[in-house]
Amino acid sequence: MRWQSGRRSTNVEDRRGMRPSRAMGGGIGMTVVILLASWFFGINPATLFQAEQVIGQILPPSSKVDENWQPSAKEQQLADFTITVLASTEDIWREIFAEGGARYVDPTLVMFTDSVSSGCGATSAQMGPFYCGADQKLYIDLSFYDDLKNKHGADGDFAQAYVIAHEVGHHVQKLIGVSDQVRKSNRGRSKTEVNALSVRVELQADCFAGIWGSHNQNILDPGDVEEAITAATAIGDDRLQREATGRVMPESFTHGTSEQRVRWFMTGFRSGDMAVCNTFEAKRL
Repeated sequence: MRWQSGRRSTNVEDRRGMRPSRAMGGGIGMTVVILLASWFFGINPATLFQAEQVIGQILPPSSKVDENWQPSAKEQQLADFTITVLASTEDIWREIFAEGGARYVDPTLVMFTDSVSSGCGATSAQMGPFYCGADQKLYIDLSFYDDLKNKHGADGDFAQAYVIAHEVGHHVQKLIGVSDQVRKSNRGRSKTEVNALSVRVELQADCFAGIWGSHNQNILDPGDVEEAITAATAIGDDRLQREATGRVMPESFTHGTSEQRVRWFMTGFRSGDMAVCNTFEAKRL
């Protein structure tokens, strides 16, 4: 993928090197405070522990910069690559929206280290890249690219770009109203029904990622599409479950099988048209 000459996005928050912290501290320190308070006021310590957990969920941790943290040359190149891919998605989706008489609103990309606080709550890098519709931001710890290669066997810059384009696909869903409609539709549904709807959401995001790739064919190298296919295959629900537990539970799928993810990515890639990405009315996923 010949990305080096592309423009760099400015819609970026670089939170790398920032570490979560709490004013009162946590761990053993907080435990001692709770036990002393329960003894002094005669309160059941279990009640205070529960309250501390709830407060921790409601109030995300603040962050401070680790002054000793410095990005390696490799990480800085990955950051440069990531914001270049983001710029490419901005250019393409602006054009697609304009053709339909609409305005594309750029999302913001947040690069972080280890853990991060978002409009959707606090989370760790172990969750992988994600999009938060509440603040319309994409979040990524760049170490995910190593996990993609070492844990899932998906290597190459276009495999990495596919992941970014997929998360941008969720932003597109937010802008066109799909995300809000799905959230409303989930009310009162069973867990199995919610999961099934989630699969359709994720496969549409894969299709949107394919559309982005379709509009970038002029900068693709031989083998790039295969890299994206390998990545989509590696993160299918069936494959991940089989690797983790040795068995597959279709009722718990939230993203789709490897075959489905590849097929919907290629559907968008071959067409380049949003109309082909209506997974919600598709009889065959």
